[in-house]
Amino acid sequence: MGHEREWACTGWDNSECVGTPFCPPRCPRFRDRDSVQGIVRPHKAADTAELVEMYLDLDPADRTMGLPPATESRLRTWLDRFIDDGWSLVAETESSIVGHTGVTPEDASEPHLVVFVANDARGRGIGSELLRHLIAHAADSGHDALTLTVAADNDAAVTVYDNLGFDVVEQMRGEFEMRLSLAEPVAERVQRPPAERGMTIPGSHAVFGRQLFDVVERFSGERPPTF
Repeated sequence: MGHEREWACTGWDNSECVGTPFCPPRCPRFRDRDSVQGIVRPHKAADTAELVEMYLDLDPADRTMGLPPATESRLRTWLDRFIDDGWSLVAETESSIVGHTGVTPEDASEPHLVVFVANDARGRGIGSELLRHLIAHAADSGHDALTLTVAADNDAAVTVYDNLGFDVVEQMRGEFEMRLSLAEPVAERVQRPPAERGMTIPGSHAVFGRQLFDVVERFSGERPPTF
């Protein structure tokens, strides 16, 4: 994935767009639940300072499994990994970064994912949109699956991941390692152009539209819209 790639489309009313061969895996433009225009784009090295500020402002209770790191120096090292050995995306509204998601390592067939949203941007569907983009880009980039780590006592999150098709592949002390195959219908669904969203896919997980981003709620206070 080109970390410095720019996308040329500037149209905000994309509701009837059927896509072009030049589109990214998911249309980058969206409106949040407050009708604020936003864009999801590749994370660039120049974003580091703003991302560090966003992460330092997070409530300590929002950190999970030691992430994001709690100090500026460790944050910068962690964010550099997404540039040097992974890939990630940021969400922007009103010219400010309000969310970040990514995977490492880049060359893994089954990389590990993270997703976080700024404190003052929660409840607006931004984390949900970021995670849809992550799945779309991962599938388009040729990854076979996505993996994550979740607290074993977070029953709600574990149940949602399980309903989506994530399988527990390893149980560690207090944690589950889970995996989602990108051969699942969800990968195709999130890549649909705006004009085709809302269609059903035979064999897809019925809970996807309502429950997928309950997971994000744990990290970002969000409730999801449909695709």
